Amino acid sequence: MEYERKERKELMLKEIEIIQDIINRMAHNSFMIKGWTIVLVVATLLLKGSEYQVFIAYIPLFVFWFLDAYFLWQERLYRRLYNWVIKNRMNTDEYLFDMNAYRFKEEEQSRLRIMFSVTLLSFYGSILLLILAYTIMLLR
Repeated sequence: MEYERKERKELMLKEIEIIQDIINRMAHNSFMIKGWTIVLVVATLLLKGSEYQVFIAYIPLFVFWFLDAYFLWQERLYRRLYNWVIKNRMNTDEYLFDMNAYRFKEEEQSRLRIMFSVTLLSFYGSILLLILAYTIMLLR
């Protein structure tokens, strides 16, 4: 189905608006995960019991670290979709309003690699170092 140039532009604007909303949700999820990480790590460190209970703090740290990497991976896929729409929408109806960004997953880094990106490693790595220091101090 062919559209006139003006209609294509309106479709493109609507499509990129939807994609921007998805990207914003992914960024919000990432922000919320970071907050919950701090809350749960501190809460587990405040638990009283045996000296080995400090190891419980590693569970939310690593789980939320992976989840944050997953949402960042998703966000990057949708940024690729956004760029594809900007570049191609005026010339084709292919994938019109197709929000499946997984077609770009081969072009994006793995979630594990994203876990160790500068931004995530600096945030979660600093928490890891603090937990390790607290663990060493507690077990002495």
